[in-house]
Amino acid sequence: MADANETDMRREHRRRVLKGASILTGISNSEIKCVVRNMHQNGAELDVPVGAPVPAEFLLYVPIDGIAYRSTVVWRKDKRIGVSFSGKEPKPSWHYG
Repeated sequence: MADANETDMRREHRRRVLKGASILTGISNSEIKCVVRNMHQNGAELDVPVGAPVPAEFLLYVPIDGIAYRSTVVWRKDKRIGVSFSGKEPKPSWHYG
């Protein structure tokens, strides 16, 4: 359950989803596997491995959507992170997935 501060920060209703995704950092073409827990057109909540080195900005590739979302971390709590989207791109040519 979200606390009051987290709820206040949400401006849009997020749809619950469970989509596999990859955080693409572009540093040596590295990726961190994650799960999209909920999503709306301007952001998402991700479930990431504990201790994963998630940068402040990255490309979130969601294979089932065939879209990479330019993402910025807005909040972090344990293994969950909230991101805002600033744009969409096609799948990066260097990503094999």
